[in-house]
Amino acid sequence: MARLPYVEPEKASEEVQKLLERLAPLRIYRMVAHAETAFRGFLRLGNAILARQKLAPRLRELAILRIASLSRANYEWVQHVAIARGAGVREEQIEALERGEVNGTVFDEEEQAVLRFTTELTAQARASDEVFQEVARRFSPREIVELVLAIGYYMMVARLLETTAVDLDPPATGEFVRSLRP
Repeated sequence: MARLPYVEPEKASEEVQKLLERLAPLRIYRMVAHAETAFRGFLRLGNAILARQKLAPRLRELAILRIASLSRANYEWVQHVAIARGAGVREEQIEALERGEVNGTVFDEEEQAVLRFTTELTAQARASDEVFQEVARRFSPREIVELVLAIGYYMMVARLLETTAVDLDPPATGEFVRSLRP
């Protein structure tokens, strides 16, 4: 059970009502809507990360699943497993991440670099020189910054979900997941 009440659309400001009407009926949105002045920006950044980055969606989703696993953020995990599948993440990769395995043979060198980078940023806010150089050899500056933004955003989401105990919604499916495919 959530630690805070969800925003009731009919009791929200007109701007929040309009935003909620356009969104999938997920509880996370009704929780974030409490931060009325940040709600639109939260949605815009999330949309940019999920739908408009140069960084490959498969790599983004591996990073998000790693964050969810490290943060023990079940809501984030459940939602992004479905999205990850749609982005091309293989079932054995999802299972490995669920077990906390990031260096196994189910991940290629590029994927392992993203996972190591994500692990270090999640744990200490800065990648080691070694891991940063590994990522810099494989990705453009734009992709690296996009990855850092995705990691930071989904760390924030995990903390919001877990601190407020947002109740689990069924996994994303259908048109939403299809809209995120590369």
